[in-house]
Formats: sequence, structure tokens, C-alpha cells
Amino acid sequence: MEEFQCSINKKVSVKGIGLHTGKITNLTFKTAPEDSGIVFIRKDLSGSPRIPAKIDYANHSERSTTLEKDGVKVYIIEHVMAAIAGVGVDNLLIEIDNCEPPVLDGSAKVWTDILLKTEKKFYNKKKETFTPPCPYIVSNPENDSYLVLLPSNSRNVTYTFEFPENFAGCKRANLVGNTCSVFFEDGEMFAKQIAPARTFCLLEEVNALKKNGLIKGGSLENAVVIGKDKVLNDDLRFPNEIARHKALDIIGDLYLSGKHLKNTHIIGMKSGHDLNIKMAKKIIKACLAKDGESSREGGDMGKVMDLTEIKKILPHRYPFLFVDRILSLGKKRAVGIKSITGGEEFFQGHFPDFPVMPAVLTLETMAQVAGVLLLSKSERRDKLPFFAVIENAKFRKPVLPGDQLLVEVEITKLKQRTGKVHASATVADKVVAEADFIFSLVDKT
Repeated sequence: MEEFQCSINKKVSVKGIGLHTGKITNLTFKTAPEDSGIVFIRKDLSGSPRIPAKIDYANHSERSTTLEKDGVKVYIIEHVMAAIAGVGVDNLLIEIDNCEPPVLDGSAKVWTDILLKTEKKFYNKKKETFTPPCPYIVSNPENDSYLVLLPSNSRNVTYTFEFPENFAGCKRANLVGNTCSVFFEDGEMFAKQIAPARTFCLLEEVNALKKNGLIKGGSLENAVVIGKDKVLNDDLRFPNEIARHKALDIIGDLYLSGKHLKNTHIIGMKSGHDLNIKMAKKIIKACLAKDGESSREGGDMGKVMDLTEIKKILPHRYPFLFVDRILSLGKKRAVGIKSITGGEEFFQGHFPDFPVMPAVLTLETMAQVAGVLLLSKSERRDKLPFFAVIENAKFRKPVLPGDQLLVEVEITKLKQRTGKVHASATVADKVVAEADFIFSLVDKT
């Protein structure tokens, strides 16, 4: 991926039928200035309203992602966004004269090919990138689906799709492979491995979709249709085309964060647009924790602290050190993690047959992250943070082996000898505990 932002150097237009409206749609890619991001423009409406392709304007249905601003919508934007992300374009104006882009062949292939072939215009401004400093996870317990981002040496995605139980024929014959693991290090690799994978639906869903006024432009030319025993299309572009298309959707939806993923392994299990959008929000939140507070408050964020650096601040040591890493450290806010393993000493007695992290140790973990925040300034390095008060402590879910506590603390009041913070701990995006702490800052000597 190029290091600097880019757009295209000339406009390019495409015409095709809309998947749901069945109307002919014209779409034009046009050059955009640096830092403008991706913007859709509804040319068919009065005033040509603009909708930035940002998570603030995104919502999802079961089958697609929609942008909406001031009542103006653009549907099914994920295929176009996937192509833009896969090729690595940063700034683009997208003029469209319908509420949805042309479906074309149901994949991102045409969009990707166009963007790869069109001459680029580069700017003297660095790309906005994101590499997860630790595992990030969003999940839906109702259907056992999840989406994970892991730090990696490459950029790849692994996805597992699950057929309905009554589609035993497809499972038995393995007509549609339901798992993929593919790399998309650059635009050329994305174009070969992911972009050609077409959207799909189950045959039993078709009548219901038509009854709801949808898929008026749908056909076997732009979608893979799966029956209980067979695929209705003559051939597949990949044995696991379904899983690859889900990977395509993820890449498109995550680019609503405005960040190009770098050194990231994406893992999806039965996940859809809802979890994609949650993860995009999580990316933005992580970036704000790392960078935004620094610009707002003049803090010293952006530095990730490992265990060695944490020990230079906290007096705690094994087996009573409960902070593995500080993900961000600002003037008034810090984020840290503690990975809970089955080998923790306290599980030997709490409880051997049903290991649960003691609630007081969850509090201690939050307090230690707060301690890093309070003692990170050089003028307080000779202090020890002693508990004075714990207020509003609430424990909402048990913490178990294999969980990762993400602790966020924020200073609400700070004086020379005391500090008050609010802390919360989450596991897989669910709050497990929160509390307010008042510390006495006591001299070490």
C-alpha cells in the first residue's frame, strides 16, 4: 500500500441496473482533494446533497449497509467501498443518480478494475491507517457470531459462513465452500482473491424479498443463488465464493472508519453488517483514544506501554500486577488491558470447579490502570496511590479464563494529594464492572 494519500486523476463513469430498484443508475468517480475522504453525491436530488462515507452516517440491515444524512440515503455501498479500500484510494467523489450504485455482476470486480487502471493523483499527506495494538472483538451471543481484529505481519481475512440446517444438500456435497482465508496486501491481490466474489442469497428468500419490493434488478447474472441441494448458477468463481464475498463486505464496511487496515488479521464467524459497523466504531474509538485526546488537551497520548514500561511506574509485581499493556495514555484518560489466562494463581481457590475472577481483583485491575494514569507524570512518580474511597461499584458479568479485560479510566478530579477517577471494564464490548475511585497520593518515603 502506498504511504501517501491519493485520489484518481480523471473522472470515470459506469452505468448499470440497481439491485433493488431495478432502475438504470449512472455512477461517476471524480477526483477529490486530500483529507476529503469518500463522499457520495445524489445528483438526482435537488441541491445534489452529499453524504460522507463515514460511520456517523451508516446503518445496516440484515443484507446491506446504508448511508443516510438529513433524510437522504444511499443503499448497498459496501461493494464500492470494498473496492476503494482494497485498491487503497483515500479521497473520492462519487456522483450517483439513484439511491443505490449499479449492482453490475454482484461483486466488487468492476469497481476494483476501474480504480486499478485509472491514473492516481498523490498528495503530500500520509494515509490514515490502523493496526490493532491488541485483539479487538465484537460479538452477538444470540447467534454465536463474532468479528475479531488481530495484530499480524500481513493483511488478511478469515471468514466462516454457516448454512441453515435445512441446507444439508449443500453441506454434504460441499457445493459452496463456507470458509476462506485470503490475503489482500495490495490492490492487485485484492482484485484476484476477493473482489470477484459475488453477493448471494438463498432460493427460499427470493419470494419474500420480491414481496417486499426488493431485488427488482436481481438475477443469476449478479448473484449466486443457493438452493437446498444445489447452486442455481452454472459455475462459481471460487469454491468458497460465499465466504469470500462476506470478507469483501467486511473490508468495505470497515473502511467507513476512514482508516486503511495495516498489519491486521480479520477473523469473522457468521458475522454480518451489524458487527462490521460495530467494529468500525471500535476502530474510531481506538484511534480517538490514541490521537484525539492529544490534539484536544495537549496530552502525551499515542504511546503504547508494555509490561517493562508499566513496571517503571507501578510498584506492583507478580503475582499482583494486573496490567499487561497500556493502549493509550493521555492527560486525563488511559486505556489498558489484562488478559485472563487459566493459569492465574487465584483460580486455584476461586473456584477450582468453576473458575471466576474475584470481583475485588477486577476492581484492582481497574485501579492499577488508574495508577498508571495518575503516576505517569514526572511530578507524581515519587507517590504511591492508596485507596481512600470506592464508590458506585457495580459488577455486571463474571470474568472467566480466556477473557480479555479492556479497562478505561478517566480522571474526574485531581488535586496535589488526591485523585478521583471513573473506571469501567469490558469484555467483548460488554461492560463487566465499573466504579469510582478516590486515591490518596502518598510519598514513598
